[in-house]
Amino acid sequence: MAITTKKVLIVDDEADICELIEITLMRMDITSQSAQNITDAKILLDTESFDLCLTDMRLPDGNGIELVEYIQENFASLPVAVITAHGNMESAVKSLKAGAFDFVSKPVDLQILRNLVASATALPSNTDSKTESKTPDSNLISITGNSPAVQLLLKNITKLARNQAPVFIHGESGSGKERVARMIHQRGPRGNGPFVPVNCGAIPAELMESEFFGHLKGSFTGAQTDKEGLFQAASGGTLFLDEIAELPLNMQVKLLRAIQEKAIRTVGGSHEKPVDVRILSASHKNLVQLVADGIFREDLYYRINVIELSIPSLRERKEDIPLFVEQLLDSLAKKMGMDVPDIDDDSMTALQDYHFPGNVRELENILERAIALSDESTIHKQDLHLKPAADSYQAIDNDAPAETTVDPMDLAGQERNSIIQALEQTRWNKTAAAKLLGLSLRQLRYRLQKLDIE
Repeated sequence: MAITTKKVLIVDDEADICELIEITLMRMDITSQSAQNITDAKILLDTESFDLCLTDMRLPDGNGIELVEYIQENFASLPVAVITAHGNMESAVKSLKAGAFDFVSKPVDLQILRNLVASATALPSNTDSKTESKTPDSNLISITGNSPAVQLLLKNITKLARNQAPVFIHGESGSGKERVARMIHQRGPRGNGPFVPVNCGAIPAELMESEFFGHLKGSFTGAQTDKEGLFQAASGGTLFLDEIAELPLNMQVKLLRAIQEKAIRTVGGSHEKPVDVRILSASHKNLVQLVADGIFREDLYYRINVIELSIPSLRERKEDIPLFVEQLLDSLAKKMGMDVPDIDDDSMTALQDYHFPGNVRELENILERAIALSDESTIHKQDLHLKPAADSYQAIDNDAPAETTVDPMDLAGQERNSIIQALEQTRWNKTAAAKLLGLSLRQLRYRLQKLDIE
């Protein structure tokens, strides 16, 4: 089978820039054609077939954003990248919002250019047709649901997978922000590269710079070897910054520079190194309010929030709940080594009327608890132990992560001690211990599994 040579359209009125890009592409076995203005570029677009368009921002008869918009309208499957003046992030952000695949700054860093071209030309003309083969073992993540809110979300995910713009994913705790980020990664040209998720609130402040950018041996007390940072680990793929609102201000400055320059400086290093990473970020907090409060930098907000993607809460897609319940019960039953239980109509109605401050994560906890506490093969409404609506609304409004306000099962502390005491008293006879505790054997086994008691 013959290999089709990729072809790039270069739009720039500076001959030396065109020549530099042409030589770089030639060494990548990619052919190219050049146009000096938008008018000539449109003629070539109408008469030739290209895999990528690289356009300068300033052109004799217009600007690069105009060409980006023209290509978006008339050649939607053609990725277009913009060449911007050094430090002009405002133009870069405008081009990304207009639909550009990515940008590169002058003077052009050839490694950054090669990375951009490789990613862009890896995009197929039809994203949907290729997704099954993009990820090893076709292990593609999907989202459950047929509701209008989910269909819109899936459409946006497919669109966002086709560019490299930073995306800020906003949604309540438990709504599936990391799942959405993985889908964007898997369905894009970086799908075969690493996906590196990091919870920004879980890294101690004094270790953040080293964790993100790596360090050299001897750069600080305790640095006994060189260490690769998260940016390097995500090279060629995606870095997902979950709960980005938790970053301290001094780290926000360093992250901003890394995003703008597409380069990082290792702790203890003397120079910056280019990095090829797409940034996706998320938070359940209101970043606009944090910016107003001086807690989050406004310039970083605009860099990570080039495109905002909102995830609908579970109460906004109630028609999807029966499908979720079916899938979760099947999964939980397999995990617990039992037959899949039924769920009666009253229980399903109650779940669809519930407000789910903890979203899908809370639904899974509710069902897991119901399976354990029910002695029958059918889950009834009383097995669900749903919170009153007032408590649900209070949890939704709470600025803390919603799942911390939901009490899925309080099995720590006293309960653990009581179970161990009963087991010791019955010489670890589980049937006798369950009877002593007033539990069924299944209920005891569930608690033993949750508390990791053997």
